[in-house]
Amino acid sequence: MDWKSNVDRWNTYSQLTTEMKEELIQLNDNENHLEDAFYKNLEFGTGGMRGEIGVGTNRMNIYTVRKASYGLAKYIIEKGQEAKVRGVVIAYDSRHMSPEFALEAAKTLASNDIQTYIFDELRPTPELSFAVRYLHAYAGIVITASHNPREYNGFKVYGPDGAQLIPEDADTVIAKVNEIENELLIEVEEESILRERELIVTIGSAIDRAYVQKLQTISEDRSIGERTDLTIVFSPLHGTGNKPVREGLASLNYKHVHIVEEQEKPDGDFPTVDSPNPEERSAFKLAIKKGKEVDADLLIATDPDADRLGIAVKNDKNEYELLTGNQTGALILYYMLSQKKDKDSIPANGIVLKTIVTSELGSEIAASFGLTTIDVLTGFKFIAERIKEYETTGEYKFLFGYEESYGYLIGDFARDKDAVQAALLIAEAAAFYKEKGQTLYDVLMMIYEKYGYFREGLKSITLKGQSGTKTIANILSKFRNTSSMDIEGLSHIATEDYLTSIRTDSNRNFSDIHLPKSNVLKYFFADGTWICLRPSGTEPKIKFYFGVKSESLSLSQEKLDHVQMELMKKVDQLMQEELKN
Repeated sequence: MDWKSNVDRWNTYSQLTTEMKEELIQLNDNENHLEDAFYKNLEFGTGGMRGEIGVGTNRMNIYTVRKASYGLAKYIIEKGQEAKVRGVVIAYDSRHMSPEFALEAAKTLASNDIQTYIFDELRPTPELSFAVRYLHAYAGIVITASHNPREYNGFKVYGPDGAQLIPEDADTVIAKVNEIENELLIEVEEESILRERELIVTIGSAIDRAYVQKLQTISEDRSIGERTDLTIVFSPLHGTGNKPVREGLASLNYKHVHIVEEQEKPDGDFPTVDSPNPEERSAFKLAIKKGKEVDADLLIATDPDADRLGIAVKNDKNEYELLTGNQTGALILYYMLSQKKDKDSIPANGIVLKTIVTSELGSEIAASFGLTTIDVLTGFKFIAERIKEYETTGEYKFLFGYEESYGYLIGDFARDKDAVQAALLIAEAAAFYKEKGQTLYDVLMMIYEKYGYFREGLKSITLKGQSGTKTIANILSKFRNTSSMDIEGLSHIATEDYLTSIRTDSNRNFSDIHLPKSNVLKYFFADGTWICLRPSGTEPKIKFYFGVKSESLSLSQEKLDHVQMELMKKVDQLMQEELKN
């Protein structure tokens, strides 16, 4: 069906909501925008779907949410009565339409006789993961677009273990969603009727209490909050982190916690930031201002669904410096393992999990404590998949999982990245080292001196719409068809192609990669430098990741700048060729 047929179908649907009718009328005057809203169905991928809010088959709205929910319902129905009775837990964040989308999902599932639990107000993604496990539910949904711009929302699906669906199950759900020909014709019962039948049940404070109790178990020193004078500034960036982070810190008796008042309340417009992304220094502007007012030791910010954590600490110039996800992960890992070593509690089969685009610094730290590190594909679901595997086989004991994009997991009572957990443990590390007269920046420099000066970078290019998708695919294809990655001053020694699952070294020797297939390329160089190319799974972007190591921070930065410049020249050239075609 072409996009104009989709437009006709929506234009003639008599029960379209008033708001969407008005938006559709406005779109009819702009054919380019109209085509983008209808040229395809909003893709339901391995993690769910994400897109701009609005009218159309390629947008997040109540009809596309019903379609995704109905596909999930058909998947659960096929699993039998037990799966229907165990049901689905639904959470949502502070974005526009999040409560409405959550209710539409609940009504769709409950209309198919599937037990549905919906939180009484917004909750973080990691608590949804925990709630699925706590309630022994069969699946979970969280309505969120994480740290994407304000015009986005999304629909993420979780399995019985509280993790995002593994590829095999996700493919089945995707097939069920794609079988649905007309999202406008999915019928749902009235909410009041479904609540009367107790197919929709509200949950809340009992889950909160159980989650906070579990948060306390990740502490290596539960008395440190009582005795520390550590001063913390925290911002939830208008999202879901406000209550759980503050309650978690309070449960461990941290006394000097200051909130960034301007960013405390949930607000889908995210009015104080350009982007609610704790990876960006601009998101910390108000936290830094507050930090200077109260002389804070640690600044913490969480993204809208509180699965990502960013921090800033005082550097050697007494200025607040925003740390990268790789740096924060290294600090958490080093603190945790050094504490466990002092207590002789590091398990012999302990395992650290990270993604293929995450710094090798974590691997070096883990190895120094006698631990193995295993790389997985980008996406926390792959870390959760390994946790479940090792829980079943007993081969390894999970200790820590993280990714460069500011996601960390310490306690496996949740099975997705958890900024609440990370906030508590990084605060504990800061308090511990402050007692010793050190800042987290001091400890980071010590880690670099001990393990090497690792430095990482990320470049991305946003290419929206149908033409953008095609350009991203063509760029990757052209790199894939080039046998060598030539970077001035570096010796290319191997390429890993995760789409073909083959590693090829410079002598044309081949070996298998034992990871799921993914459209990703990674290049390795003799000095330890690496480059990775991958399309974003959630945004219209192609991403370029870089990792280097040298004898000092300045030399590492020089090398990183050089490698990034050399690669992006190649990318620019390919994009110019695309424009000519």
